[in-house]
Amino acid sequence: MNTSDIILSHIKDNDEELRYIAKDIWDHPQVALQEEYASRLLAQKLEADGFSISWGAGGMPTAFIAEWGEGRPVIGFLGEYDALPGLSQALASEKTPIEAGGPGHGCGHNLFGTACMGAVMALKAAMEQGGIKGAIRFYGCPAEETLVGKTFMARDGVFDDLDAAISWHPGDTNITWNGSSLAMNSFKVNFYGVAAHAGGSPWLGRSALDGVMLMDAGVNYMREHVPPESRIHSVVTSGGQAPNVVPAFAQVWYFLRAPQREQVEEMYRWMHDIAKGAALMSGTTHEIEFITGCYDILPNKILSDLLYEKMAAVDDMVFTEQERQFAYELQATFPEGSVQNGFDWMKKSTSAELDLAAMDDPLWERVFPHSPRPPRLGGSTEVADVSWITPTGQITTTCWPLGTPGHSWQTVASSGSSIGAKGMIFAAKTMALAGLDLLSKPDLLAAAQTDFEEARGGKTYVSPLPPEATPK
Repeated sequence: MNTSDIILSHIKDNDEELRYIAKDIWDHPQVALQEEYASRLLAQKLEADGFSISWGAGGMPTAFIAEWGEGRPVIGFLGEYDALPGLSQALASEKTPIEAGGPGHGCGHNLFGTACMGAVMALKAAMEQGGIKGAIRFYGCPAEETLVGKTFMARDGVFDDLDAAISWHPGDTNITWNGSSLAMNSFKVNFYGVAAHAGGSPWLGRSALDGVMLMDAGVNYMREHVPPESRIHSVVTSGGQAPNVVPAFAQVWYFLRAPQREQVEEMYRWMHDIAKGAALMSGTTHEIEFITGCYDILPNKILSDLLYEKMAAVDDMVFTEQERQFAYELQATFPEGSVQNGFDWMKKSTSAELDLAAMDDPLWERVFPHSPRPPRLGGSTEVADVSWITPTGQITTTCWPLGTPGHSWQTVASSGSSIGAKGMIFAAKTMALAGLDLLSKPDLLAAAQTDFEEARGGKTYVSPLPPEATPK
């Protein structure tokens, strides 16, 4: 049996257990930085398989690194396992919370971490039996949904000695994720005023809420003069408690995004000035509370092509009629235009020709070649920070119906179903086979590293986090 067959056989033999672990994590959803159940479950399984475990990477109790092997190369696999608040959902095709207001795996991270665990365990078996040298690591990355986990881990240097990194994300198609994303800063602006009776003596007060509103007005005038792909969104998290009291405290929380890290930094400095002006105009004081920041993804052509090659080689995804029926029922609950939107995104993401009739199938089994000119994601991910430190490749596999809205109860229902499990197993096989080639083919790894250096263009990774920042 060759090493590739060892990998596929190992994952097949452990298929039932991997599905059980993913469902167990789905049954015990925990939000960012609270993922005690999932992190312990995955770490215990890896430790029992011979991996050494270290906890607390990036200052986060639910972060861990599992390592096996020695020497070079060192290949990392990025696992996630946090859930989202307010998305509790049963395995049903209609909205049915298990716990009102409770969390749920609305991004499929119960599948994410489990697939990466399955991949490194299968790869370890192949390395042992094939006498392949090098080391492999599973990174247990918490708090992806708040874009905290990998950014703090990166600041602590835990990815610095990697020769390459592999990741994936559940989705509605089987394709290499070779596009970029938006860099981002998340921060809150606190305004402090003076409380007063709003009816009896408002002249004695200074409204912190005025500071927030004036800042937001300034940001809206700024929008005309930023890169068109930029995104600035906010919520007022505190604006006072009663209309008859001049608010002494108010807070606005911003997500600031742009195609490049430098653009985010420039816009962030501008927003500092807007906050100062708002405080002066409202007679208040202010402070800026930085939460996190991340880079834009740096794609790697060599790793993207490798991952596509391995997906196409596996190409064993088959859904049952029962699974398709469940997918149809879920699609019937989507907001209007969701399936069309998913189809349109895929037309931009693949070099293959797509017929409109493909939208009639809710579950896409086919492996698609990626486009040489992929669209940029409108969202952000801290996988991007890793991609600026070491060559990084990503895939997405079919774990829910075409057009499924992100961060939705429909995603939760799919992530706990056999649909999600099949996508997870497919991802584990693909990632393990890609890791095998990176360990055993020095020229391939060297090509990925050359592509990485060329894409960086002489820039180096500098953490967007201030030294005093702590995960929260």
